[in-house]
Amino acid sequence: MTAAPSSTARAPRDPGRRERILAVAAELAARRGFHTIGMADIGAEAGIVGSGVYRHFDSKDAILVALLDRVMDRLQEGAARILTEAPDDATAMSALVEDHVRVAIEDRSVLAVYHREVHNLPEEDRRRLRRLQRHYIEDWVGVLAPLRPDLADGELRLAVHAAIGAIQSTLFFHSGLDPHRLATQLHGMAHACLGVEPPAPSQ
Repeated sequence: MTAAPSSTARAPRDPGRRERILAVAAELAARRGFHTIGMADIGAEAGIVGSGVYRHFDSKDAILVALLDRVMDRLQEGAARILTEAPDDATAMSALVEDHVRVAIEDRSVLAVYHREVHNLPEEDRRRLRRLQRHYIEDWVGVLAPLRPDLADGELRLAVHAAIGAIQSTLFFHSGLDPHRLATQLHGMAHACLGVEPPAPSQ
């Protein structure tokens, strides 16, 4: 005979609710700073009681780690796809720029949280994310090197950091530009930092 389900069994976790918690936490953290918000604030903004947030995340730090892992995973997955599919280095370089611009605009809140809050992570998570960030930078450097044989290793890394910094400048102020115009401007500025011509506009 099959036993009746226990009335105390936990209901399945709703992935949509988890996503809502992360989206709200990113927005609140970008606007107010992660250290100023609590689980109750996140729950209230997401339309979830505070105890409900704990069904998905053990702590506020766990939410922060999930947010920062997400943006780093997104960038690394984009870079891996580009490096696999691009027919040449020039195409790959422009695609890396375009992908980073897209993330900076579409995931602005999460990327801003990464920059402002990564130092507040537990040491192990901070080191892991910094390591992934260095690997991502090296992907750019590896693509740029054949395009800029005139640059020494340190100069290549400087150019890559300058390009990514130009893209991420949009995280810290609102330009008022529409997304298409903003993307076009950031795309051109990043290529200028790299010293690589952007692709010609398609006819």
